[in-house]
Amino acid sequence: MTVITIPQEKFAVRTASKNLPVRMRRLRANEAMRSMVRETHIHLEKLIYPFFVVEGKNVKTPISSMPGIYQQSIDQMLKEVEEAANLGLSSVILFGIPNIKDSVATGAWVDDGIIQKATLAIKKEFPDMLVIADTCLCEYMDHGHCGIVDGNEILNDPSLDILAKTAVSQAAAGADIIAPSDMMDGRIGVIRQALDQAGFDNVAIMAYSAKFASAFYGPFRQAAESAPQFGDRKTYQMDPANGRQALCEIALDIEEGADIVMVKPAISYLDIIKETRHLTNLPIAAYNVSGEYSMVKAAAANGWIDEKKVTLECLTGIARSGADLIITYHAKDVAKWLK
Repeated sequence: MTVITIPQEKFAVRTASKNLPVRMRRLRANEAMRSMVRETHIHLEKLIYPFFVVEGKNVKTPISSMPGIYQQSIDQMLKEVEEAANLGLSSVILFGIPNIKDSVATGAWVDDGIIQKATLAIKKEFPDMLVIADTCLCEYMDHGHCGIVDGNEILNDPSLDILAKTAVSQAAAGADIIAPSDMMDGRIGVIRQALDQAGFDNVAIMAYSAKFASAFYGPFRQAAESAPQFGDRKTYQMDPANGRQALCEIALDIEEGADIVMVKPAISYLDIIKETRHLTNLPIAAYNVSGEYSMVKAAAANGWIDEKKVTLECLTGIARSGADLIITYHAKDVAKWLK
C-alpha cells in the first residue's frame, strides 16, 4: 500500500511532534461528533417556497414535470401556505398565471392582478408569512417574453416602465420583497426609484442579478405557461459560459439599490455563488430551479437515488458555496425531514 505523507507545514496547527500523524477522522468518529463540527446547516427560515397561482376557485392542477407542485387557485394556495407555516417555513415566492395575456402585460400591474390578490389573501390570513412577488412580464405577455416586443426584438427601456408599475402594484398589495426576474438593463434602479416615490421605501428588492439562459427551466415554463412564442431569451438572459460577466451584472444591481442578489440556476453555478460571496456582504439568494428539482424527483421515483439524502446534499452544497437564501420546490419536503 502506498502511504502519502502530507508536509506538516501545510496545517495551520501543528502536532506537538512532527512524528505524530494528523488524523482528521477523529472528528468523524460518531454522529454526535460530526454534528458538533458540522460547518454548514440548512435552516428553514432560509428556504423560500414557490407557488404558481391561477384564477378561479377549487383549482389544484398537478404539474406533470414537477411532482408535488401545482397550479392552484388562491383558496387552495392558502391551505398549502398554512401547511408550510405549520412546518416552520416563513417565506413564499408567488408566480401568477392570468386568464388573459396581452402585449403590454396588463395582468402584471393591475390592482386586481392574480399576484396582487394572492398577496392580499396571504397577508390577511398569515400576516407573519413573508411574501416575495416575482416581478416579471413573461407570464402576462401574449408572446411569452420578459419585455415589450417590436417585431422580433425585445425592447429594454420601454419595458422598464411596466416593470416599475408592476413592482409598485405588488408592493401596494403587501409584498415584502419585489423580485425582478426579467434581466432588463437598469431595471433595479428604475424600480427602486418608483417604489421610493410611491412611499414603499421599506420594501426590499431581491434582484435576479445573474440569471442564465439555462436549459434547466423547462418544467417551470410548463408550470407558469411562460414559454416564448418565438425565439429564445438569450438576448437578455446570460450565456451560461460567462462568469466574469455575471459578477458585472451583480455589481451593477448592487449599485442600483438591490438589497439581495440572486444567482439562477444554483447547482450548475456554484462557482458564481462563491465568487459573489467574495464580491459583497449583501444576502445572496440561489434559485434551485425546476429542472434541478425534477431530475431529483424522477431519479428517486425510479429508485436510482435516495431522494432525502440527495436533496439535502444538493441544498447543503448550495449553502456551502455562499448562498444565504435558497428558493426551492423541495422546501416543504425538507421541512418535514428536518422535523
